Amino acid sequence: MKFENFRKNVVKIKNLPLSGMDAHFEMVPPFRRKLIKEARLKAKDAKRAGVMALFYPDGEKMTRLLLIHRNEYPGVHSNQIGFPGGKMEQSDENLVQTALRETHEEVGVSPDAVEVVAELSDVYIPPSNFLVTPFLGLYANPKKFVIDTAEVQQLVEVRFDDFLDESNLMTQQISTSYAQNVKVPAFNLNGFVVWGATAMMLSEIKQLLRQVL
Repeated sequence: MKFENFRKNVVKIKNLPLSGMDAHFEMVPPFRRKLIKEARLKAKDAKRAGVMALFYPDGEKMTRLLLIHRNEYPGVHSNQIGFPGGKMEQSDENLVQTALRETHEEVGVSPDAVEVVAELSDVYIPPSNFLVTPFLGLYANPKKFVIDTAEVQQLVEVRFDDFLDESNLMTQQISTSYAQNVKVPAFNLNGFVVWGATAMMLSEIKQLLRQVL
């Protein structure tokens, strides 16, 4: 899809109700759903984080979605595919500022260059005790991304049409801190398997965009 068409229509999602957990649970294996609900009730002391789902035009003016491949490090989210973003700092006035600051730090996008379209539904991540708020943003006049190599291994620049393509939904067998050799729903994007919290957020974004595009 041409970015100008995407930009013109995506703002309509401001008027749509968020689907939240209904959309999230499309990308959660059944055995995890009850555990997530129970864990969320205990999440009052969760750390807060903000992430940015950034859409932008490529060299052919077609719409792309930016994901990042995180570096390996001693932590729950090591080597995973996710959105630019991270933990809220005391200096941040709110979570959208967190998402913009972290996006700037990780991939070099100036906060002033991002049009924030909407705040989406929170996702609670039990293993790391984070409550993450995603935002949808537009980067209409992109400059070359500059990655922070301490945190980001590589960029994953997803064609919008591939994101919407139902054939890129899959089931993947994985092992996690809470279960071994389990099958989970996932996205296959640019050859990467995207599952867990990021897939849950992508599911809501996809549902919203399908209503306005």
